[in-house]
Amino acid sequence: MLFNSYEFIFIFLPITFFIYFYLNKKRLGDVAKGFLVCSNLFFYAWWNIYYLPILIISVIFNYFIGRLLLNENLKICKKRVLIVGIVCNIAFLAYFKYSDFLIQNFNAISGSNINLLHISLPLALSFVTFQQIAYLVDSYHMNTKENSFLNYSLFITFFPQLIAGPIVHHKEMMPQFANKFNLIKNYKNIATGLFIFSIGLFKKVVIADIFSLWATDGFDIAKTLNFFEAWVASLSYTFQLYFDFSGYCDMAIGLALMFNIKLPINFNSPYKALDIQDFWHRWHITLSRFLRDYIYIPLGGNREGRCRTYINLMIVFLIGGLWHGAAWTFVFWGFLHGAAIIIHRIWKTLNYKLNKILAWFITFNFINITWVFFRARSWDDAIKILKGMFCGDFTFNINYLQVLILCLGAVIALKFKNSIELTFYKNFNFNWRQIVTTSVFLFISILVIRLNNASEFLYFRF
Repeated sequence: MLFNSYEFIFIFLPITFFIYFYLNKKRLGDVAKGFLVCSNLFFYAWWNIYYLPILIISVIFNYFIGRLLLNENLKICKKRVLIVGIVCNIAFLAYFKYSDFLIQNFNAISGSNINLLHISLPLALSFVTFQQIAYLVDSYHMNTKENSFLNYSLFITFFPQLIAGPIVHHKEMMPQFANKFNLIKNYKNIATGLFIFSIGLFKKVVIADIFSLWATDGFDIAKTLNFFEAWVASLSYTFQLYFDFSGYCDMAIGLALMFNIKLPINFNSPYKALDIQDFWHRWHITLSRFLRDYIYIPLGGNREGRCRTYINLMIVFLIGGLWHGAAWTFVFWGFLHGAAIIIHRIWKTLNYKLNKILAWFITFNFINITWVFFRARSWDDAIKILKGMFCGDFTFNINYLQVLILCLGAVIALKFKNSIELTFYKNFNFNWRQIVTTSVFLFISILVIRLNNASEFLYFRF
C-alpha cells in the first residue's frame, strides 16, 4: 500500500490510528500491539500477498537467532551463531536480489547459457535485512533485551518505516512503544505529524512526479540527446530522487509521530552539502550509520593506518552501491563516491580550503553526474546521457517551462528550511499558518493523486 494512495490516506490510516489508541485507552496494551502488527502485515500484503510469508519467515528466524544471542547460558559459541544469522540473512537477500546478476556474470565469464530465474525482489527486503542484521549484532554485544515475539514483530514491521526505512535500531524504537505516555493520543504530535506528512506528500506527488516525466523521457525514451536535453534529464532525476525519497522520509516521520513514535532523521537537505563527506552526513543518514557501524568499523575503520582506511572506505561504498541494485552501474556509482571520499580525506590533510560557492558547485555537480549511473538501466543509457551533457549539440531549443521548474526545484532544495528544521529543531507551535499550509498541501496533493493516480516511490526498487 502506498502512502500516496486514497486507500491509505482515507481508510487504512484512520482505522488503524483510532483502533490502536482505543485499545490502549481500554488498557489492552498487548491487544493494541497485536492489532498494530496485524495492520502492518496487511499494509505490506496489500502490495503483493505472496511476499508476506517471506517477511514472516525472516522475522521469525531473526527473532530466534536474537534470543540465542541474548541467552547468557548458551553453551555453543555465540560468534558462530551470529555468523550463521548474518550469512543466512545475506543469502536470503542475495537469492531474491542478486541471483540473475550472478548468473549473467557467470554466463559472461564462462560462456555458458544458464537461464535467468527472473525472481522479483520482495518489497522492503533490503531494508528489513539490514535492520535485522543490526539487531543481531547488537544482541551479540548484549545491547538489546527482547523476550517478546510480539514486540520484535512490531519493531520490524512498523508500517511507517517498513518499506523504505529509515533503518532503525531496537533501542530507538521499543522504549517508545513501552512508554505509557505514548499510549494515549497526543494532539500536538498528531498536528505536527500531519504537517510533516503533508510536506512529504506534496514533495512526492506534485514535485517529484513532475521531474520523473522528464527524467524518464531522457533516460528511457530518447535515442539521442543534445546538450540542453541531457542536462534537463540528469537534473530532473537529481531532483526527482531528492524530492521522492525525502518526501517518503517526511511521510514516514510524520506518520510515526501520529502514533507518538519519533523515527531518526534520515534526510537533512543533502544538496546543501559543501563536500562529499558532508553530503553523506545528510543523505540517507541511517544507511550511512549502518554502513559505518556494521561494516566500516568492524573492518578496522581508521585505526590501522591511512592506506587501510582508504581501502575500508572503498569497500563500504562498493557494498553500498551493490546494496542499491544488482547491476555494475550501481557498483560503479559506489566506486565513484568511494573515490571522492578518499580524495576528500587526502585534501583535508593538505589543509586546503575552497570558496564555499565553488565547493558547493563542485559537490553538487559531482553528485548530479554520478546519479546518471545510479539511474541508467545500462551502460549505454549512462553514456548517452553523459555524451549529451559534455559533447552534445548546443542546439538553442530551450524549453523555458523546464528551466523554470528546475530552478524552482533548486530553490526549494537549497534555500528553504526542510521539514525537520521547521518542526524538531525549534519549539514548534501549530498555529493558523501551519493549519493553512497543511490544508493546502493536502488538498493539492490529493487532487493530483485523483488526476494522475498514485505512483510508487523510487526506493521501493532498491
